[in-house]
Amino acid sequence: MSSSHPGELIVEPVSRQDHLIQVLQGVPDPRKPRGRRHTLAALIAVAVCATLAGAKGFTAIGQWAAETTTHTLTALGMLRGAADEATFRRTFARLDADLLDQVLGAWAATRLMVVNGLRVISLDGKTLRGARTGTERAPHLVAALCGTTTLGQVAVDAKSNEIPAVRDLLGLLDIDGAVVTLDAMHTQTDTATTIRTGGAHYVFTVKANNKNLYAQLKKVPWKHVPVHTTRDTGHGRKETRTIKTAQVPAWVTFEGAAQIAQLRRTTWRKKSKGSPKRKSVEVVYLMLLQFGRHL
Repeated sequence: MSSSHPGELIVEPVSRQDHLIQVLQGVPDPRKPRGRRHTLAALIAVAVCATLAGAKGFTAIGQWAAETTTHTLTALGMLRGAADEATFRRTFARLDADLLDQVLGAWAATRLMVVNGLRVISLDGKTLRGARTGTERAPHLVAALCGTTTLGQVAVDAKSNEIPAVRDLLGLLDIDGAVVTLDAMHTQTDTATTIRTGGAHYVFTVKANNKNLYAQLKKVPWKHVPVHTTRDTGHGRKETRTIKTAQVPAWVTFEGAAQIAQLRRTTWRKKSKGSPKRKSVEVVYLMLLQFGRHL
């Protein structure tokens, strides 16, 4: 599949009422006009539904299309019978993968659950298992997730890392009013600025790898801060979590931060039956921005 630089792709916001077919009609068709039997929107819509039903390849997508009802195909815009596997394979081989990913992500974003009026978008990296070829390493992606829905993803350049890829991905998403969560690697002032510019709130994790900021947060008199405790048991372990929150003190300097938090995890695990429990304690800090661009 062809690919464009993320900065060159622009997708208009999609309202919750827009139907999947209407959204897909905005994807440019790379095929020659002559000989088209099915619209591009219909082919993608059928492939999306087949994938949601468990199809994991073009053979399975073609089989799903052949076995589904005429009513379903018609509802998805496929009016001249089911397309075969080869049609799906040839069409998707020509599509701009990045643009299609954005369009489907925009559509998925209109179908998300909203908790207390806010979407929570988590950014995380992953390496595609089994995708390594010869001397080429397996592709590494950064994805944006809202619950179990993938809003978008970008590939990490082989000569770079996740940090600039996350900023590229944030620039492609509608994050206005959302809460963006990231792990300790991405606790960077430039990333915080990108999130604020998009009108979003953030929750950054701060660990010992960020020495200066971690030391600043450790100086807070946490013993005087009220604590909230939760406990969890299962899978051979017991875990106690305590969290304390406070306003940002004057000596902590981080782009837009309004609140800080201390999270302590104490875990007891049994390695085998009859063996003593092993205790581990992890303390991390959080930086929170509550007010987005209105701060």
